[in-house]
Amino acid sequence: MEGKMSWSVADAVDYKGSPADRTKTGGWIPAMLILVIEICERLSTLGIGVNLVTYLSGTMHLPSAESANVVSDFMGTSFLLCLLGGFLADAYLGRYLTVAIFSAVQAFGTGMLTVVTKLPQLRPPPCGSSSGASKCHRANGFQIGLLYLSLYLIALGTGGLKSSVSGFGTDQFDEKDEKEKSQMAYFFNRFFFFISTGSLFAVTVLVYIQDEVGRSWSYGICCISMLLAVVLFLSGTRRYRFKKRSGSPIVHILQVLVAAFRKRQLKHPANPAFLFEDFPEASRIQHTDKFRFLDKAAIGEEFHGKTSTMNPWRLCSVTRVEEVKMMIQLLPVWATTIMFWTIYAQMMTFSVEQATTMDRSVGSFGIPAGSLNVFFVSAILITLAIYDRVIMPAMKKWKGKQGFTNLQRIGLGLTLSIMAMASAALTEVKRLSVAREAGKAAAPRGAALPISVFTLVPQFFLVGSGEALIYTGQLDFFITRSPKGMKTMSTGLFLTTLSLGFFLSSFIVSIVKSVTGGESGQGWLADNINHGRLDYFYGLLAALSALNLAAFLYCATWIKPENAGDGLEMASAAKNSPAEDKC
Repeated sequence: MEGKMSWSVADAVDYKGSPADRTKTGGWIPAMLILVIEICERLSTLGIGVNLVTYLSGTMHLPSAESANVVSDFMGTSFLLCLLGGFLADAYLGRYLTVAIFSAVQAFGTGMLTVVTKLPQLRPPPCGSSSGASKCHRANGFQIGLLYLSLYLIALGTGGLKSSVSGFGTDQFDEKDEKEKSQMAYFFNRFFFFISTGSLFAVTVLVYIQDEVGRSWSYGICCISMLLAVVLFLSGTRRYRFKKRSGSPIVHILQVLVAAFRKRQLKHPANPAFLFEDFPEASRIQHTDKFRFLDKAAIGEEFHGKTSTMNPWRLCSVTRVEEVKMMIQLLPVWATTIMFWTIYAQMMTFSVEQATTMDRSVGSFGIPAGSLNVFFVSAILITLAIYDRVIMPAMKKWKGKQGFTNLQRIGLGLTLSIMAMASAALTEVKRLSVAREAGKAAAPRGAALPISVFTLVPQFFLVGSGEALIYTGQLDFFITRSPKGMKTMSTGLFLTTLSLGFFLSSFIVSIVKSVTGGESGQGWLADNINHGRLDYFYGLLAALSALNLAAFLYCATWIKPENAGDGLEMASAAKNSPAEDKC
């Protein structure tokens, strides 16, 4: 019996519920099967998102600002639903079933989108196709409704599987085994590399197919690839390791808040030692004086002459309370990183629409507008390579540090986003001047101007480089600064910054459209961007980003530096003791 147990993984079971045998479960093969799911998810979501604005404006005949908001809301919902997927995985389904169910939902949504974009009855007629008129007829409610239904099915699938796929991948490695622990570090590196490769394929091959062959063909490829990925994922069921559910961190947070509110009238005990604690000594978090109103959740009611119960909605341990305090202390940095993803949203909306009006020819080949994101993805890969191979070794040699701290990386990413919007504004000034000189200002949307689309490259490259820094910095910050029992929750908190960034973009676009539109309804964000002042809009975003950077720097001064090295070593980061903040 002892020999058998030495080959088992202590905290994992196999598909039958028996202790997982490390010789028959886990490792690279099941991890790669899980990785395929994420590659296909990235392929589908990005392949649809980066070029969707051209379909909405050019085929469905939606106004420019509305098209941008549809894309932003679609992408924002995809990331917001990660919270739902994470909750279901932690509390009810487990990661395996969550990935399987929601990947199937995404495949179904992509299949529906394939049909919606294929059938001519589900889109309006081309401009000027009837009665010799040049007027474009907007898609009707039924056509828009089916399109939205397919998009939000995809968003639901994306959010559900994205919340669990990386965690389920790491479940296949035992952190207590040194060999498997090192393999886990390589898994994260390859995870990011492969999804970046999938992104590169999406913004090149798939976008080209959408523009030159047909959108339904491109979306059909996404659907088939996801279905094949689901089949491959299910084929590895016997090889997977499954971790037992420990309950949702969201529920734990709500329990502390509810318990503290219920006992808001009680007085704090003179000595914190009287607060309730039932965690083992080794895993306890020491009491702090921050956010003392939450301490009331740990006051035993017998301390005030009442009978206490073990109902977690009435009585929580000091450790649970301190976990919530630690999560609250992440919120200032969380709030000040949302603006970056608002800038990111412009690369998939207005920047792509700019590209549709410019000269995209390279010899006899015409570059699809959505494929400009290839410079965005390339910037990510180049920046990560330079950081990993040049900056980190240099800083280790000269200063003894493993690269920039996570807060420094976030600050650099925010700075690059400001530079990107300044560059975008200057480029738009040049594009509008060319439009006026060429007499194209009154031309229909999509009319090519005698200005190269490559003048847009700096804004794509700056945002891409910024994402490489801020994404890794945010992920590192939220993992290392959160309590051990809420690592999944902190990752979900990080992903909500992406979601809220897209929603904030929609909000700002709507406000600017309303304020600057006037009676004509054109303003800065006119339906025909040659009639608008997109440069003013980009300048506004640059100014808001500068104010946001100042707020971030103020918040960062209150964060205590970590004692350990601060490189993005995700496998070990999840086990580091979280550092305390000053405030």
